[in-house]
Amino acid sequence: MAFKKNTKNLLIWVFIVLSIICSYHIYHSVMMKKTPPTQELSSFLDQIRRGQVKKVMLHDQSLEFSNQDDQLFTVNTPRTFDPIPLLNQYGVQFDYLYQEPSISFFLLVQIFLPLIFSLLIWFFFFRQVQNSNGRAMGFGRSRAKMMDPEKNQILFSDVAGVNEAKEDLKEIVDFLKNPIKFQTIGGSIPKGVLLVGPPGTGKTLLARAVAGESGVPFFSISGSDFVEMFVGVGASRVRDLFAQAKQQSPCIIFIDEIDAVGRNRGSGMGGGHDEREQTLNQLLVEMDGFDPKEEVIIIAATNRSDVLDPALLRPGRFDRRVNVDLPDLRGREAILNVHLKKIQRADDVVPLLIARGTPGFSGADLANLVNEAALYAARFNKTEVHASDFEASRDKLIMGPERRSMMMTDQEKRLTAYHEGGHAVVAYHSKHSDPIHKATIIPRGGALGMVVRLPEGDRVSLSRVRLHDDLAVALAGRVAEELIFGHEYVTTGASSDFKMATDLARRMVVEWGMSDTAGLMCYSGGDNNHFWNSTRTDYSQEVLLMIDHEVKALIERAHRTARHILTSHRDHLDLLATKLLEYETLSGDDIKTLLTGGTLPELPKPDASLVDDSDRSPGADVAVVNDGAAVADDGAGAVEVAGSVGNDSSDKAGEGS
Repeated sequence: MAFKKNTKNLLIWVFIVLSIICSYHIYHSVMMKKTPPTQELSSFLDQIRRGQVKKVMLHDQSLEFSNQDDQLFTVNTPRTFDPIPLLNQYGVQFDYLYQEPSISFFLLVQIFLPLIFSLLIWFFFFRQVQNSNGRAMGFGRSRAKMMDPEKNQILFSDVAGVNEAKEDLKEIVDFLKNPIKFQTIGGSIPKGVLLVGPPGTGKTLLARAVAGESGVPFFSISGSDFVEMFVGVGASRVRDLFAQAKQQSPCIIFIDEIDAVGRNRGSGMGGGHDEREQTLNQLLVEMDGFDPKEEVIIIAATNRSDVLDPALLRPGRFDRRVNVDLPDLRGREAILNVHLKKIQRADDVVPLLIARGTPGFSGADLANLVNEAALYAARFNKTEVHASDFEASRDKLIMGPERRSMMMTDQEKRLTAYHEGGHAVVAYHSKHSDPIHKATIIPRGGALGMVVRLPEGDRVSLSRVRLHDDLAVALAGRVAEELIFGHEYVTTGASSDFKMATDLARRMVVEWGMSDTAGLMCYSGGDNNHFWNSTRTDYSQEVLLMIDHEVKALIERAHRTARHILTSHRDHLDLLATKLLEYETLSGDDIKTLLTGGTLPELPKPDASLVDDSDRSPGADVAVVNDGAAVADDGAGAVEVAGSVGNDSSDKAGEGS
């Protein structure tokens, strides 16, 4: 295919070059050629008789002569005209130029070039019509891309952090390599394998590794590639895909984001979508029609298995489900070892230490972290990537890039420092809160400043006491503003804190059974929507009022706790706010040192001759407000970030799982 394409391009360029050469020749021969002026035959004869003709050059039906002033003229003569006797009579010098009849290459090109050009236009038009017909006829053809086994170099050794998933998939590889071993004993391999997990955990990479290990063709397609506007097109593409797969058997069909086509039938507006449901029906039929000896295996990936149609998940179709979860500490270390091979790293880069500081990171997040660290090191012309580069890159990914050019007044900087200090003091004095990783009043991303807390290890569940501490930490920023500046001078900086705290408290009541009044019941919808966003009407107004009352009670309890801690440790709050204004960023160890009576090293004084304050405002390096802790759907905590945004100072908190 590539050879044909290159040949076609070469012929086009040859035609273009020839056209340019011929055009130049025509222009040069026609437009640039200077012909002598023409005179009448009678005038020529009269000049001979008067002796004004110096020399004559005879041609077949014309002649050229020059006069006494060496001016050249042309005379058209009839075929029967013979000027030689007259020329001899008057002693005029003459000669005869004989021209052999010939046709030059350029003359042929000039003759046939318009014809060739017309033929090419006709051929191009014919091909366009043919291709249009082919596209129209191939509208129902599958758009799956087949990867040649020889080009697929992904193996299980390239996939780290998902050891349990690899163990489940090794059986598939054994069947594709040696199916007779299973068929002899009477067993049959699963026809479909469903990979379920959060985004970025390596589901697609695992499917490619299965194909690479078994050495079979790999068809890759997205669920959205099946569905079109016209009813029946998706079903046709499913039939064509399975027909191609049977011809390449044994092989693997990988369908990414299968929830785009495999969603539960009858759901959605109007009861469903005819095209999508027909496509799903055809997929179910094709999976049922598999011959056990055809050796075609479907691997599908999704992060929303709860919305898939039950008929798709029954035994005989997707009868094996492999969970691809976020990696734990050892898994993150293994993933980092894979990606660190691609960069030049220094000796101080320890994968285990980086893994400890990145809880909740997926494989894609870790790959991005390594790449960001390499880019950060290259920005400063380093030849190796150091541990400090990874630290800076992690802060950038978690908190966002620094925005040192943002201008704020001294009063706003002071308010921000106290707001962030409030979060940090309450987090430090809360027994079950995660340790503080860093507090900063330097604007980052969309936030003016933030407090980041990192858990000491991987966490799979959240206790009631930890959730109460997280609520207190979330409200500590507003409490600090109230204590220092007064009730009438609080700002909008805690808006995101309130949103996060309300979300956390409501989930404690409606999902996690952590309210004695609400009891051990789940009041949220089963479609991953929170209770207050749903339109369910199967609860009475008394239940709704009870839930609102319990949520408010949890928020008020957290507010009292934060106020008690900050009032009791007012000196700590003042100290942290002062140091944040001085240092702008404090690490967790710095905060621990300050609150235990230690001191920090003094900042180096800048050379006045090297400082240019012409472009800096008094509040250029400023800060922000904080947030508390958000919680993942499964209750697994990872990273907590706090920050306030813009004039709203709306705090932003995020905690992955």
